[in-house]
Amino acid sequence: MKHTSHRDYRRLWYEVSDCVVILYEYISMPTMRARKLFNSFYRTISSSTFPPPPVVSSRRVVVTGLGMVTPLGCGVDTTWKRLVDGECGVRALSLEDLKMNSFDKETQLSTFDQLTSKVAALVPTGTHLGEFDDQIWLNSKDHRSIARFIAYALCAVDEALKDSNWFPIEQEDKERTGVSIGGGTGSVSDILDSVQLICEKRLRRLSPFFIPRILINMASGHVSIKYGFQGPNHAAVTACATGSHSIGDAMRMIQFGDADVMVAGGTESSIDALSIAGFCRSRALTTKYNSSPQEASRPFDSGRDGFVIGEGSGVLVLEEFEHAKNRGAKIYAEVRGYGMSGDAYHITQPPSDGRGAILAMTRALRQSGFHPSEVDYINAHATSTPLGK
Repeated sequence: MKHTSHRDYRRLWYEVSDCVVILYEYISMPTMRARKLFNSFYRTISSSTFPPPPVVSSRRVVVTGLGMVTPLGCGVDTTWKRLVDGECGVRALSLEDLKMNSFDKETQLSTFDQLTSKVAALVPTGTHLGEFDDQIWLNSKDHRSIARFIAYALCAVDEALKDSNWFPIEQEDKERTGVSIGGGTGSVSDILDSVQLICEKRLRRLSPFFIPRILINMASGHVSIKYGFQGPNHAAVTACATGSHSIGDAMRMIQFGDADVMVAGGTESSIDALSIAGFCRSRALTTKYNSSPQEASRPFDSGRDGFVIGEGSGVLVLEEFEHAKNRGAKIYAEVRGYGMSGDAYHITQPPSDGRGAILAMTRALRQSGFHPSEVDYINAHATSTPLGK
């Protein structure tokens, strides 16, 4: 039989318990011989039985650090004080908020006029206490690959790590510290500017940092690079559930033993012309309160007509309980349960019986060991849409 052409293959090692199986396809091995070798291997594997993997004992997870960037200000204390003082972070949109600097004035004005929702919750910027300082987080040469949503995450992480007093020096500690920060849409304004370059036939002016600026996982990536965290690096992208998923996934990574400390949360900065227009077209944003922005967010009011688009970041430092206790960390709370589910119903409308939410809560309670009667507080999703509440 005439042999066909040959290929090089990498050696693949599979270790299962105390049995090491080595797969080869040698250089210049005839195709038929290689096929016989693999068929023999698969028959051996399919008829073999292997012991189960070792049982991993579940570990308790606690919160040891908090960090926030919100429309009420930068920092947990600032946000909390302004919240209890009754201040509101919602204001009227301006033309500058649309981030359309690459477009001519006529296009900017036309776009602004066509938006049906003209209110938003923006993070206050400036150099005063409680304001987000662009000069620190965005405007240096080192920050060219950092979009605003990434910068918000870095700012929130900075506060959370200081609060937790966790800045590992030992290599082992860095390898046992991970990051789980997700986002919804990334930097849509960068996409809009890049499309404009195509329209103007100036594609060679596209920034080499375009892709790193729009990738959701770059928030987690920049955090790990800045602090040298070499544990799990994860980014959930699940719309409104992103922050919760990021925290829950991080908790499970600690429980399973993949990390001792996880920096977890969510970040978003999607206040731009295209994002607002998209949400307007889906009829998700409030439109009745453009003249009274501070009255626009009313999730439990019978007159609600949509949500207020906002931005910011929230981050927790999660830590294995014994690890936190041994280093004398301040412990805010314990994360006891995490549940996930899918509505399997509609891309925007929830089912009227709430079965998806019920499943998630039931699973979280089952994992926590608590009875529903022991729950003192429920934080509702509350999207302010007529159907979503």
